[in-house]
Parts: sequence; structure tokens; C-alpha cells
Amino acid sequence: MKNDYILLTPGPLSTSETVRQAMLKDWCTWDDDYNKEIVEVIRTQLVTLATKQPGYTSVLMQGSGTASVEATIGSAISHQGKLLVVDNGAYGARIAQIADYLNIAYRVVSPGEIDRPDLSEVAEILANDNTITHVAIVHCETTTGMLNPIEAFTRLAKQHGKVVILDAMSSFGGIPMDIGELGIDFMISSANKCIQGVPGFGFVIAKQSELEKCKGQARSLSLDLYDQWHCMQTNHGKWRFTSPTHTVRAFHQALTELAQEGGIDARHQRYQTNQKTLVAGMRSLGFKPLLDDELHSPIITSFYSPTHSDYQFKVFYQRLKEQGFVIYPGKVSNADCFRIGNIGEVYPRDIERLIGAVANAMYWQQ
Repeated sequence: MKNDYILLTPGPLSTSETVRQAMLKDWCTWDDDYNKEIVEVIRTQLVTLATKQPGYTSVLMQGSGTASVEATIGSAISHQGKLLVVDNGAYGARIAQIADYLNIAYRVVSPGEIDRPDLSEVAEILANDNTITHVAIVHCETTTGMLNPIEAFTRLAKQHGKVVILDAMSSFGGIPMDIGELGIDFMISSANKCIQGVPGFGFVIAKQSELEKCKGQARSLSLDLYDQWHCMQTNHGKWRFTSPTHTVRAFHQALTELAQEGGIDARHQRYQTNQKTLVAGMRSLGFKPLLDDELHSPIITSFYSPTHSDYQFKVFYQRLKEQGFVIYPGKVSNADCFRIGNIGEVYPRDIERLIGAVANAMYWQQ
């Protein structure tokens, strides 16, 4: 059950041995032991973690996090609706791409990959384009590690009466927020992120009144968010199609371990300590973060690649893997960089060992 290396990525990520052990039993998707005692408990716990405000519900969706994003975009926006999306990274761009595939009218705010959106530009668009019905933003843009200003963005959207969709894929469970207080209508995340489960499904936490408006609007059978929710709601946790039972059971265990750690606040503190330890250690070795410190999230950090001629990312990656660490290549279009995540079953002592491994890897490459 031991891993060969630590995944320093934004998901899939390193999980606890007990989360992995939770997948060693088979479950029947029709049985109350599964639907009522696992699925329904998860749905309730997710809402409790997301907000103290009434009127919210949750629905689980098979597939990757992107499948849940597509289910939300394709179900929440009517054929007469229009989406405004912030694109300052690959995942904001993916939301726009989904809208394009689904023939949903949309408009994009593109500040660039290393900048936050200009809220005055957003305000001007919302004031002058009354065909916009929905807005979408990524909370933590893991392309760079950017943390977007969701409070100010949502406040502005609500001043103009828009429905707010938040992609909190890499932040929910690791950064405290109350989506009810923020006025978020649909929040999307995934099992294999800050809750520290394994891949297999995503989930949407939504205002029930807004979710009920999605009836009959979906552009896909399998990604019909309303129909999936209605089936779970009326059948006590039953999924419409085959449930990823092992993944769901692992997620149930991961939620238990989140509570044992002290909840989202405690996990956020650990992630912050990981990230600050990472940045300080990498700087001591001569590496420069891509973003200014005030833009960093506690989830993942991008670093400029070394400029000396002997450096090759594939060699660097392999040297780190041999020492027990896996990192991510860069995803920024105009900068040569790589990314290191610090979420999952990762602790400051692991980051300190990583810094030593990086020093060794760079020594070998020189």
C-alpha cells in the first residue's frame, strides 16, 4: 500500500493509506448501505462544508472534474442565455471552449495568464451587455497557481443580477469560503483535489432554486445536472447510471479524515505552510516564482525554469522522481516554467525533503 513517490501535483494527488484501503470492498449501487449510508452522507457533508446558508443542495457526477463543469455549463444556461467567463489560464479557457462546443453564446475577459481580471472591465461589460445571464470564474487557476478575486467578482455579478458559476476544482476543501455568503449559485469541484480522495467523480453544490431551473435545459443525457440531482434527491442517493462505487467510498473516508484534521481551516493552514516552505526553499536554490507573492494560492506554485544550457525538464523530472517526488510541467504559453503542488497527503517535512532533492537534481544536471 506504500507509494513509490509523492505526487506534488494539483490532482490526482497523494492520498492516505486509509483512503486507499477504503476501496478494497465491493459495493452494490442499489443497496441502502451504499446509497443512504455513503452517498447521502457525502451529499449532506458537502453542503455543510460549503455554506451555513439554507437553500443549497449537492449532486455527484461521474467522470473528471471537467465533466462536472460541462454538466453545469450545459444545464444551467438556457438556449437564450449568454455566459461571461474570465480566462486567465487553461481552465478558464476550457470553460469558454465548453460553451463553444455546446453552442452557448459567450463573451470572454482575458487579462492574460499572470494577471487577475480587471473588475472595471467586467463592470463595463455587465453594464452594457444585458444579454449576459451567467458569469463564470475559476477560483484557483492551476495553470499558474493564481488565486482569483472571487468575492469582488461575485459581488459585482450580483449587482447586475447574474447567476454565478464558480470552478473551485482545486480550492474547495483547502481554502475556507462560504458560497452562500458569497452569493455563488453553482460551485464545482472534484473528488481528487483538496478533500484528498481519488479520481472518478466530481460534484456540484448549488442553490436548489437555481438547480431546479435547469430542468429540460441539458444538452447531454449523461451530463444532465438536473436529472442526476433529481434522481439522487428522490431515490435517496441513487445514481442514474453506474456509480463509481470504490471512488465514492474512498471519498467518504477522505471526508472523515478532513474532519479529523480539524476541517477546512486546519487543512488550509497546512497547505499554506507547505507553500511558504516551498517558495522559501526554492528561492534559496535560486528559483524564481512566476507570479508575485500576493497572487499565490496555497495549492500550486509555478517557477521559472533555470536558464543555464544544461537544464532539461525531463531530466530534472526524472531525477526528482528517482528521489521520491513527482512534479508538473509548465502550462503557461509565454514562459518556460514548471509547477509544484502542495496539496494532498503532503506535509511541511515532505516539502523540506523535496528542497534537498531539488538541490541534488540540479547538481546532477550541472
